[in-house]
Amino acid sequence: MATTVAEMSTAELREMIAESVEEKLLELLGDPDEGLELRKSVKDRLLRQQQAVAAGDRGELFDDVLRELGLDS
Repeated sequence: MATTVAEMSTAELREMIAESVEEKLLELLGDPDEGLELRKSVKDRLLRQQQAVAAGDRGELFDDVLRELGLDS
């Protein structure tokens, strides 16, 4: 990454700002999920999804989902 803002690309500047905002929000608000446990059913579903993605399953196409929901204006 560049050493001064003037030397940064637009993408680098956006990334730096996004990271700074996220850090500040976490500092101010904290993590609302901190200390909570996932239910077994949620853990199981996440594991199945992870395994499906690892096996190459990418789910439904975004455009197909929009069409099914009637949001494809």
